[in-house]
Amino acid sequence: MSGKGEGEPPWRIHGLSVEGYRHRRAGQPCQDACAYTVSGVVAVLAVADGAGSRPRSDEGARLAVDLAAEHFGRRAAAAAECEPGEAVHDLLTDAFHDVTKVFLDQTGAAAGDFATTLTVVVLAPGWLGHLSVGDGFVVVRAGTEDGERQFHLLPQPAAASEYSNETVFLTSPDAARWTHTDCVSDEGVDGVLLSTDGLAQAALSRSGSGTQLPNASFADAVFRSLDTRGPVSDSAHESLAALLRSDRLTSLNADDKTLLRAVRTVAP
Repeated sequence: MSGKGEGEPPWRIHGLSVEGYRHRRAGQPCQDACAYTVSGVVAVLAVADGAGSRPRSDEGARLAVDLAAEHFGRRAAAAAECEPGEAVHDLLTDAFHDVTKVFLDQTGAAAGDFATTLTVVVLAPGWLGHLSVGDGFVVVRAGTEDGERQFHLLPQPAAASEYSNETVFLTSPDAARWTHTDCVSDEGVDGVLLSTDGLAQAALSRSGSGTQLPNASFADAVFRSLDTRGPVSDSAHESLAALLRSDRLTSLNADDKTLLRAVRTVAP
């Protein structure tokens, strides 16, 4: 994970990508990546999942999150005071265009070898912006009901085909068509979690009607461990790594795993 910022930001941010059991056993690198950047009152968080079948997808995931932190951060910092709504969707779409252009310029004719998903969240005063291509997901913590914290799964991109669950990648020819953007204006949001699909079985569950919902116990534990005031400790980092590599999570999914989380440190 990479990140940067100065002073006490309004969000405490921490995350990690670890190789899954399959890659550890085969001696292959982790093909997930995460990054964040903080500029004044704006934070950008990004996670990516490189396509397992592509030879340089680990490099693609790292490049994607680094470019997202740079270009979404630059546009959001310049427009931090924009009103929630269409302007935020435009900001996200323009930043994604910047990322895609530079990504394709840098990878050239071999771009397909670097195929990766990308999920980005922009945290700004008064709004949260979310863009996703592929199967990453975002859970937010907002409000309480009967004294219990409430967790909400943000909408995900539609499947590219009702007959196929094939993932769309940043390098897909029609990626822009399947890219989803959201703008959330809710000052009650005080926690945000981004992940790749390696944690879907642990972090999400299904209702009786088949609708995906956040796993409240998992989300509560992940956020609560970051709620303690002050900088993130080495033990917190080690604990998250142990969780992501645990037998319990590996038994649910042997893929690489990424968890990037942020909790609010300053009241809006």
